[in-house]
Amino acid sequence: MKGKIVIDKQMCKGCKYCVMSCPKGVIVIKEQFNERGYFTAHPEHMGKCTGCALCAQMCPELAIEVWAENNRKKKA
Repeated sequence: MKGKIVIDKQMCKGCKYCVMSCPKGVIVIKEQFNERGYFTAHPEHMGKCTGCALCAQMCPELAIEVWAENNRKKKA
């Protein structure tokens, strides 16, 4: 299963809960401020994402959306 993460930079407060909860190390904190003055989370290694959504579950600001797509191949 492959996943996709979208983080709303303006809602993110850079708490790092998503970074700590991600089992694959997909998310990092960028050294760029958002409009509210917080360093924000960013999906740096998207190819590793499995779509488990632990990051979204841990986000107190509800700033993370996760999509998962099933890439299973049909057996012949």
